[in-house]
Amino acid sequence: MASSPPPAPSPLDPLAVLTDSLRELARRGELKRYRKGHRLIEEGEQGDTIFIILSGKVRVFGTGTSDKTRDREITYGTYGVGEYIGEISLDGGPRSASVEVIEACECAVVTKQTLLRHIAEHPEFALDLLAKVIRRARAATLNAKQLALSDVYGRLVLLLNELAVPQPDGTRLVAERPTHQEMANRLGCSREMVSRLMKDLEGGGYVRALDTGLSLAKPLPSRW
Repeated sequence: MASSPPPAPSPLDPLAVLTDSLRELARRGELKRYRKGHRLIEEGEQGDTIFIILSGKVRVFGTGTSDKTRDREITYGTYGVGEYIGEISLDGGPRSASVEVIEACECAVVTKQTLLRHIAEHPEFALDLLAKVIRRARAATLNAKQLALSDVYGRLVLLLNELAVPQPDGTRLVAERPTHQEMANRLGCSREMVSRLMKDLEGGGYVRALDTGLSLAKPLPSRW
């Protein structure tokens, strides 16, 4: 008699949101909950764990190293359910960025030793991990290129176009409106600069602020 298929994960199972391969790894970890504002990872510290996000959202960012730039931040990205963070430090080096909880979250915390055992039993997961590292390296390279070659307005256009989703009426919607400070952190500029550019775009009828989001009424001009 053929064996019956394995039962589907319960909708109450916090790991049900993960892909099959990632769920197997998460089951080996320790489930932990973190409040908004908690620092999961501190830039420069030693660490040998990865965090698999089961709910909520986190922000990955870096800070300046000199006295003049120590109070400035740049956001590398935000990550939510089904993503994992912390893999870069698995080479034994220090953490390359800080990670802050921006929406209360639950994570499966997996140590390096546990990850290595999982890869030994499931070698195909090493390819998933490598692909993740490559995608993030490419994103970091693109971000550095934009910072070096684009002016602030050009970077703002790229950010809004990245966040916006086309709507049936021809407009585009940014469902969760980032604050001007959050955009400044992503763009590597001051909040005042973002505020001035957004005010100009709203005045020109290109952008309209909604209760929780932004509506892009027409294509943003390439130059301002």
